[in-house]
Formats: sequence, C-alpha cells, structure tokens
Amino acid sequence: MTNLASTPTKIGGAVKEFLWNYEQQQIRVVYECLGEGSPILLLPAFSTVSMRSEMAEIAKLLSPHFQTVAVDFPGFGDSERPSVDYKPALYQKFLQDFVSSVFNTPVAVVAAGHSAAYVLQLQKEKSNAFSRIVLVAPTWRGPLPTMGVGQSVAGNVKNLVRSPILGQFLYKLNTAPGFLSFMYRRHVYTDTTKLTSDFIEYKWRNTQQPGGRFAPAAFVTGNLDAVKNRDDFLNLAKSVSIPLMVIIGESSPPSSRAEMDALAALPGVDSTKLAGTLGMHEEYPREVFEAISPFLSQDL
Repeated sequence: MTNLASTPTKIGGAVKEFLWNYEQQQIRVVYECLGEGSPILLLPAFSTVSMRSEMAEIAKLLSPHFQTVAVDFPGFGDSERPSVDYKPALYQKFLQDFVSSVFNTPVAVVAAGHSAAYVLQLQKEKSNAFSRIVLVAPTWRGPLPTMGVGQSVAGNVKNLVRSPILGQFLYKLNTAPGFLSFMYRRHVYTDTTKLTSDFIEYKWRNTQQPGGRFAPAAFVTGNLDAVKNRDDFLNLAKSVSIPLMVIIGESSPPSSRAEMDALAALPGVDSTKLAGTLGMHEEYPREVFEAISPFLSQDL
C-alpha cells in the first residue's frame, strides 16, 4: 500500500492504493485514511455512482476519535474499472483480502446499502474479521430484481450494457444528469434542495471514467446480490456473534424498508430509525454519526 499523489482526496485524508490480485490480474483499489486511533472501515453503498466520498462527512465526524478507512470498491469510484466479470465472488474475495491486508486486528465496520450482505458473509466465514458491525439502510437485492425483473432478462440487460457500442449508449442514458437527478429524488435523498446542479455534476463525472459501465451494470441487474432471498440475508445476520447495529431510513422504499425491519427485528440487533432513505449515510451524516458513535465507542 502506497500513498497516491495523483488521486485527489475526497475526504481530506491520506489517499492510498491497494494493489489487489484477482484471477491472475492486478486491480488498483483506492482508499483513504483520516484520523488516528482505533480503525473503522467505511464501505459505501453499491450503486451506479458508488464512491468513497459518500462516507466523507461521517469520516470527518469520526476522525477525532478513530482512524477511518474509506474504500472505493473495484469497478467504482477512483479504483480501477477493468472489464472483468463482476460478481459476488469477486467482492467477497476483495473484502476478505483488503481487511486481512490493511488491518492487523478485528476492525469495526460501517457499511451502507448493498455492502451489508458482504460484511455479514465475511464475518460468518472469518469470525475475527470485524469487532463491531453497523449497517446503514442495508439492502441485498439490486434494482431490477426489486422491480420484479427475472434473472434471465436481467442477465441479458447486463450483457447488453457490457457490449462495446450499444452498451456505452445505454450506460450514457442511464447516467445522464437528468436521469441521475430523477433517481436521487425518487429513492436516494429526501431533501431535494440538496440535489444541486454541482452535486449532480459531481456524481455524473464519477460515472464517466474508462470502463465505468461494467460494475454498475452488474449491480443494477442484480448480479452483485450476495444472497438470493430474505431468509439467506437474515441467516447471515443470525450467524454473527459480535455486536450488530442497523440504521433504518424512515422514508426507504417499501420493499427495502421491509428487509431493514426484518433485520432489525432479530434478537440481539441494536437498531434505530432516522430521517432519510437509501442515501441517508450521505444526506444525513451527522444524524447517523450521533446514532452510531456510542455503539462504536464501547470498545474504547
């Protein structure tokens, strides 16, 4: 791991790279550290615009007491975006390798959205991976499966978006500033005054990097779903013996809210409801920080 002078800070910390070897290919992964003390891993939500800056304000609020480590998943943000087959096995292996390489003791983790199942899965397989888990607006099912689109159709859509010419055209439509603004207003942010033209342009620029369409296409079509149904998701949570906290966005879409409520209802799970929806970790960082800080500080 080395400092990266060429990659701009998104949080105000030290930008570093993790050179990850996956199936005989090296993928450059960017992460950023801020603060000192016990480390906390911050994982953004998978989405078309996924990047570590989603966790910036939470990182800044935690940094007086912890060392925060926010990462861009392979295929997203400032990390490399090769045209590999993005699938759960890739991200399961990445998370395992990243955690074991960057941290030398069990680490607390704050995971947003779709990264929840990957965190729970790693803790089940490696019981010493994490010390505490916070899941913010956790989900496990991609957009098209949530809309009822079948697996075969979703797979065809993924292959279309991966194709050289038509795929790039479809991706540009799906990431046009107007469409991004529509999606944010629909189920990501509740306060639409925060969706300024500068904000949307910043998100749009993130989508326009070389190879940008491959990983988002896998997410949107459900090909990054680490589990296939609610029972599997809940069973992962039941297998976790360390402290687990769930933050629920009060305005989350009904289907997503039902999954969050089911998770929060499990015995031993600490939960709270806050304003916001699927992007609450970015939209309401102070409220999320105030809710999770006592939980994270119990080991100090």
